[in-house]
Amino acid sequence: MDFSNAGKTSEVCISPGGRFPSFSNEGKPPRKAIKGPRDLTLCRVFRKKTCCDVSQTHPALLSVRRLASTGQASQECLQLWELLECSICDPRVGVQRGPPVVCLSFCDRVYEACSSAYFSIEARTQVLEPCGLGNLVCGRASEWISNGTELCNVAGFSVESSYDPEGISCYGGKASLDYVATSWRTPKSGILHREESSGFIEDFKQWVAEMPLDVRVSWAVGGMVLTAGLIFSSKRKSRNQRQKQRAIQRAARRLGTNLSSAART
Repeated sequence: MDFSNAGKTSEVCISPGGRFPSFSNEGKPPRKAIKGPRDLTLCRVFRKKTCCDVSQTHPALLSVRRLASTGQASQECLQLWELLECSICDPRVGVQRGPPVVCLSFCDRVYEACSSAYFSIEARTQVLEPCGLGNLVCGRASEWISNGTELCNVAGFSVESSYDPEGISCYGGKASLDYVATSWRTPKSGILHREESSGFIEDFKQWVAEMPLDVRVSWAVGGMVLTAGLIFSSKRKSRNQRQKQRAIQRAARRLGTNLSSAART
């Protein structure tokens, strides 16, 4: 696999097998996603050229949603896990046989960010997945696996173990992130304008701008292009703030009642 020139029009989509649903355009070149019920529900940075449709992105969306709710993941974990899940929709990944090949360095970053989040082993497929309400046994990622290679493998991906500083032969390296970042900068990339114009996205832009240069690209990918992890994290933060506010209000009411009773006596 060569991410520097993969995804040419002569290459066709090949379903990866494993836990990933088959491509509807199997045997055809990657194409622009079609608007409507089959459109991408996640990973929309790849809308202009992808093998994916809703069959691939809906399970990815549910995975990120579980990680944000019952998985108790940090914001960094959400962003990186979402980027990992979206590997299947990269047009250069979709034309390769077998599961997505992920760079070892990227797998290590995901493990470092998600080691304390809660995961489970799916009984039927024996694949690592974010903990959900239907899972009987959940534990922190560090209790299931011990490093990035194990995480990616048990989650259904392949790992490029050879040293590849440019990430040319695998997803999650410099070559693939540069491709995604370029797609994001394209005006017609298909990203939802409603999401871009919302306040927390603008806050995230500022946050990314203040980051060190060496981490800015991958964070921009995780936050600005894919967005689901950020949205779920923002909703969770907002919900927690509302819960705290209601608790303070209840305490104030009780305090007021107690003071009134004391004054009457």
